[in-house]
Amino acid sequence: MNIYDWIVQLMGIAMAVAAAPALVGWVNQCRAWLQNKSAPSILLPYRGIRKLFHKDAVIADNASRLFRLAPYVVFGTMVTAAAVIPSIATRLPFTQAADAIALVGLLATARVFLSLAAMDVGTAFGTLGARREMMIGFLAEPALLVVIFVVSLPSATTALPLIAERLSAQSFTLNPSLAFTAVAFTMVLLAENARIPVDNPATHLELTMIHEALLLEYSARHLALMEWAAALKLFNYACIGVAVFIPWAIATSHAPSSLALSIVLLGVKLLFAGAGLALIETLSAKLRVFRAPEFLATAFLFAVLGLLVRLLLGE
Repeated sequence: MNIYDWIVQLMGIAMAVAAAPALVGWVNQCRAWLQNKSAPSILLPYRGIRKLFHKDAVIADNASRLFRLAPYVVFGTMVTAAAVIPSIATRLPFTQAADAIALVGLLATARVFLSLAAMDVGTAFGTLGARREMMIGFLAEPALLVVIFVVSLPSATTALPLIAERLSAQSFTLNPSLAFTAVAFTMVLLAENARIPVDNPATHLELTMIHEALLLEYSARHLALMEWAAALKLFNYACIGVAVFIPWAIATSHAPSSLALSIVLLGVKLLFAGAGLALIETLSAKLRVFRAPEFLATAFLFAVLGLLVRLLLGE
């Protein structure tokens, strides 16, 4: 690996960190348009983060070091995840660490720190949100692992860059196993990112909120990092979906023309992904909390169906 490879790697990380709030703003904008409402600016998440960084943090007297450390750990894990996901190129310095199973563990680490920090102060809402978050993660991770296993079969590896290269080399065909796993992955994305129908990111009703309950005790820079990490998590999941299901045009070389085309097409793919996510949220109703296991069990079923179709048809 030469210095140019590291420049491309750092450029990809910076692009992910900078563009993540814009993806959230785009989803909110599309959802407002679909609901015939006045759409907020796509830059609104940036303004919210900037405003929070200029405020003074208020921390509970009984908060431990874990409570103060958790925002930096959660944000750092999401940045690390963005570094190993092949969003614009596949052959980067972090390619050797881009194992999909390790990536799931990295995302689980962020969830654990977020949940422990929510319970640290001892408030009822924080504990409620932590229990719900761990329940969602406990049910979503098996479905995500099965999805990864299905898409890794053609390339015989769980390394995301190699999976993307193998799938992009194939001609575009209707693949039933990938169709089932794409549905399963979409359902996991909705659950893991606190989107409707599993959670509503805009609510503060104590009977329904999950992700927001985890952040009620945070303020100022700590809350800004948590919100930024949540946006980066959505961006990472979208890039995983792009790398696995629509990997065409991801650069396999570091030629400037290939990278420029990859970045432009990634933006187009994310625009369609954000619009599709907003459409799903608009057409869906918020589920009761105790219906979430049924939702994620259905995602696991779709992933298993994709695996069975792959094994039976030998695609």
